[in-house]
Amino acid sequence: MSIPRVLSIAGSDPSGGAGIQADIKSIAANGGYGMAAVTALTAQNTRGVRGVHIPPPQFLIDQLEAISEDIQVDAVKIGMLANTATIEVVTGWLERSTAAHVVLDPVMVATSGDRLLDADTSEALSGLITRAGLITPNIPELAVLAGTETAGDWEEATAQARHVAKEYGVSVLAKGGHLPGERATDLLVWPGGSVTQVSSAWIDTPNTHGTGCSLSSAIATRVVEREGDWESAVRVAKTWLTTALAAADDLQVGSGHGPLHHFAGQPGAGRRARRA
Repeated sequence: MSIPRVLSIAGSDPSGGAGIQADIKSIAANGGYGMAAVTALTAQNTRGVRGVHIPPPQFLIDQLEAISEDIQVDAVKIGMLANTATIEVVTGWLERSTAAHVVLDPVMVATSGDRLLDADTSEALSGLITRAGLITPNIPELAVLAGTETAGDWEEATAQARHVAKEYGVSVLAKGGHLPGERATDLLVWPGGSVTQVSSAWIDTPNTHGTGCSLSSAIATRVVEREGDWESAVRVAKTWLTTALAAADDLQVGSGHGPLHHFAGQPGAGRRARRA
């Protein structure tokens, strides 16, 4: 089988921990060939975001068309989409794309709890969700999609995920990092309402910058080699993520919430990075 060719459509993180930089590392670490179309440029580091610049929509169109005219895209991971115009460009391109698998990581709620998308943009995102095979919201984002308050326990989160899966006809990986528990547990909910629990060891580390970006791009890569088996792709991606988080402290990058170690366990990965 050929190496999965995976396109990330997301924002850029100059510190390398999240966004397209994390996506390309994640894709490579999971055996794929990574590409990226940039939706936004950010000025950020491990301590926070200082600024965001959004290129004109036509430039995103140019990036996407340049890639698809020359390279077969097997899977697409979608991350930061800053405004309605950007969402509409991506939605239109997906309608013409031959990519078999689409993973959407809906970046909607900041760590502070603030909404990152206004009502008009959220409505446009709804149209994009129907073109994805899997979406990977965290608990606050799941609540926004379900149009309700943030879930306080798994019973509420499961009901919300079932509602979203049925409403949009899409599989939902509800990431449970915001809920209490002894293990890192996510719920994979199918459009028909069935639920599969995916659990892994809880890694106690402050270095979790870019975890959502990395997981979604890993799933996009693995689902290609597993020929569309979302559950298998999620499980192997979660196993890889656990290893990357367990080694995150070894990187010693930055003074805030540092990145995970995408290539942990691979040759040369044991050399310690110099503190930034």
